[in-house]
Amino acid sequence: MVIFWIFAVIALVGLAGYAGQVAAVIKTVRAGAEGTATGTPTDQVPGDAFCPPISILKPLKGLDDNLFDNLESFCLQDYPAYEIIFSIQDHDDPSCRIVRKIKDKYPDREITVLIERCDEGLNPKVNNLIPAVRAARYGHVLISDSNVLVGRDYLRAVAGPMSDDRVGLVSSLIRGVRGRTLGSVFENLHLNSFIAGSVCLLDRFLHMPCVIGKSMLMRKADLEAIGGMHAVKDFLAEDYIIGKRMHDSGRRVVLSNYAVNNVNEYWGLKKFINRHTRWGKLRWRIGGPKYLAELAGNAVFMSFLPLLLSGFSAVTASLAIGVSAIKMGGDYYLGRRLRTGMNPLLYLFVPVKDIVIGCIWFVPLLSSSVVWRGNRYVIGDSSLLAPYPESGLWTLPNRIFNALRTKAA
Repeated sequence: MVIFWIFAVIALVGLAGYAGQVAAVIKTVRAGAEGTATGTPTDQVPGDAFCPPISILKPLKGLDDNLFDNLESFCLQDYPAYEIIFSIQDHDDPSCRIVRKIKDKYPDREITVLIERCDEGLNPKVNNLIPAVRAARYGHVLISDSNVLVGRDYLRAVAGPMSDDRVGLVSSLIRGVRGRTLGSVFENLHLNSFIAGSVCLLDRFLHMPCVIGKSMLMRKADLEAIGGMHAVKDFLAEDYIIGKRMHDSGRRVVLSNYAVNNVNEYWGLKKFINRHTRWGKLRWRIGGPKYLAELAGNAVFMSFLPLLLSGFSAVTASLAIGVSAIKMGGDYYLGRRLRTGMNPLLYLFVPVKDIVIGCIWFVPLLSSSVVWRGNRYVIGDSSLLAPYPESGLWTLPNRIFNALRTKAA
């Protein structure tokens, strides 16, 4: 019973932390334009709001789910002046065909298809962005990923806080939508609970900016003042580093309550596991001991451990079922507040997803290498990347881990 009570207490503490995340999301969604974490509510964007000309930068590689509609949504903005720069590394990239169709469909829009090879850094996304920032015509630049779908009022909503000269960066809430496969459902469940909850908790209650690069609006001058994209070209978490350096420079980092749609439709389970293994390694290298709190905060995973360690009984089963029910209910509530449109029956997968995430949590403790867009790197402090060495004694743990993973697959 000692083991049961240890994990029961940890699970209850985890639920308390989860309640804080839920409260933070609610507070952010309800927020108006005042404070550290808001933009104007999505249904209350005034027509005479601050609307500086904006250069939208879209780094592209390959074909993301719903790519044409995602990109088209940025051509439909109810906004006076903006340009879109689609930045691609290679003429043979399949996204070229999509963006040319977009450009042909909207000849009156300021659309540039920028195809320029850049190998200045180890982060391939930043390599895409370096030429795009250089080509941007306007004083405000907005970096947005290719799997983001937005409403017509998006630019007006995120531009509002920039009327305050003290604001250096505006990011947005993210909601995962349109999951049609198990991996996509897991991804959307995680985005709409742990990711949204953590970002809002850090911003609302702890006053710590946590920027996710799905949507980042900055003045070009402010970005250049912190070193520009060249300063983050070798960091895996370039978005986090930009937000941190902007904050350290004395600029405010604002979380808009405008939720952008992160479209994930046809992910396989392997893609979900690989992504969150990489993200886990990133957070371990950034947070250090703080990363340990993530495991304790996974109440579902903790509630199932007594079943594994002490065996099945009415008491251990009741803990696992009870915690899972609370978590499923909480995630369903978050989904409703974020307007994700997810089928309520899919929330039955919440305990399975949380157990998978709990298992993934241990991987960063065993391996510091990542594979991203076909390249293998070693992650250092603050997510600084280095080329992966093919030999050397220190690589032994990574090689053992990779061999075990390959054998298990």
